[in-house]
Amino acid sequence: MKSSLGLGTVQFGLEYGVSNKAGKVHADNVESLLALSYDSGVDVLDTAYLYGDSEKVLGEQNISSFKVVTKTPYFNKDEIVDEDVNRLISSFKDSLLRLNLKNIYGLLIHNADDLLVSGGKKLFEAMQNLKKKGFVEKIGASVYDSGQVDLLIKKYDFDLVQVPINVFDQRLINGKQINKLKQKNIEVHVRSVFLQGLLLMDLDEIPDYFKPKMPVLKRWHSSVKKQGFSQLEAALSFVRDIEGVDVVLVGVQNIQQLRDCIKAFAVPGQYNAADLSCEDPQFVNPAFWKLDDN
Repeated sequence: MKSSLGLGTVQFGLEYGVSNKAGKVHADNVESLLALSYDSGVDVLDTAYLYGDSEKVLGEQNISSFKVVTKTPYFNKDEIVDEDVNRLISSFKDSLLRLNLKNIYGLLIHNADDLLVSGGKKLFEAMQNLKKKGFVEKIGASVYDSGQVDLLIKKYDFDLVQVPINVFDQRLINGKQINKLKQKNIEVHVRSVFLQGLLLMDLDEIPDYFKPKMPVLKRWHSSVKKQGFSQLEAALSFVRDIEGVDVVLVGVQNIQQLRDCIKAFAVPGQYNAADLSCEDPQFVNPAFWKLDDN
């Protein structure tokens, strides 16, 4: 097993996930989640400036033994100017204060397109400067599709990237972007392994928005049983064993879910999801979901 498990902490600060019925993780539970993570070798914590109270909640605990990765704000502009550079630096300083850390493992541009517009290089240079000063060990971007990876690789020399991969979203595998990243010795963290929990839901719980995709969802459920996995085991083993993946990020609501993830991650055998790959961004990218229209 080449990859390791990491803990995503968006649920520490926001009510996140299509299957999330419990809301935010209560602050009282964070200490036990971090203790179990540390004891189990789950040493990467993924957070972001935009994840509500997540950084603050983490900073109330001793997280100095973890590799903490956070992200910049969104800029969403056609051109990056000096004012945006100042915002990146000030928000990063705010993140360090909230996290109660003097330096962290990784800093990612939250919206990779911010690096690809006119002036985007200014943001990257600011991150390089933070790295040079010892505030952060690795810099990079959070990406959403294969095209962004291809453009970033051509334009920048970065250390770390966070990408979405799961049994349905195999775009970066099929497009060979994971291979390209590893050829450049870039560390790869994978998010969305449960597709916001959709992969773990019972068929009768799935929102109406996904009805057009019910055939592939039924195929997923049937295939999992046929191959002798639980849904959790199948989802994790598929991503865990992809050549080039370094860290598999999971989000949990409670200590039992984390225990289950740690146990499932260690189950031998790789789930075969060859017939489940879907290129439809309306399905595999939660940013496009319209769940409120149900």
